[in-house]
Amino acid sequence: MGRVYAILGDIHANIDALQAVLADARDQGATHFVSVGDVVGYNAAPAECIHVVRDELQCPVVRGNHDHYVSYLETNLADFHPAAAQVVEWTRGQLSAEDVEWLHGLPLQKPVMGFMLVHSTLDMPDRWGYVFDNQQAQSNFNYQFTEICFHGHTHVPIIYARAQFGVVHYEPCDFTCEPGQKLFINVGSVGQPRDGDPRASYVLFDMAARRIRFRRIEYDVAAAQARIRKAGLPDRCAERLEVGR
Repeated sequence: MGRVYAILGDIHANIDALQAVLADARDQGATHFVSVGDVVGYNAAPAECIHVVRDELQCPVVRGNHDHYVSYLETNLADFHPAAAQVVEWTRGQLSAEDVEWLHGLPLQKPVMGFMLVHSTLDMPDRWGYVFDNQQAQSNFNYQFTEICFHGHTHVPIIYARAQFGVVHYEPCDFTCEPGQKLFINVGSVGQPRDGDPRASYVLFDMAARRIRFRRIEYDVAAAQARIRKAGLPDRCAERLEVGR
């Protein structure tokens, strides 16, 4: 049996969504797991999610901006959204020194079996730039030397493809990667989708078949919201889960 990768992104301390996604991925035949970052942030189970990703899955992970803000204590949060900054400060108090060190040591980009992982973009991975259109994706392709690169950060699943005269994009769909085709694939968010669909998002990549499948998974949103409110985090973080924004 060949390798089938489950590509997880923007888990954001949502253990309820993460557990649902892992159960589905295993049911779908996933043999390996990777993450495009932001294991923590926004939700109320950061230590639990780190434990699953680091200790149970032991999978390749790249550093997301929330992972960075939590573990690089000198980072200035003045330009960060106030609700997100509040969660960062709270998260720092929930993690062990080992957890913080692990987040701190995550690479900004990582090759895995012929494909790449990055949280934002390969051209300036430490600037946390958002890719919302073809022009923004073009800069990434100038630095992408593998056929496929998986990323996250926007929480919106989408496919960017390098074409003869620029970049084109496609809405999430199941497809087979053509040899030589360069793809920059946003896998969406496990823990805080923002495309209007509250279901958790992730991608399956069958390496032998070169097959990509986008998955959307129902999970216990109410349980995740209850955790946020019990922790005293901004209610906005709870409210957005049920609308996928």
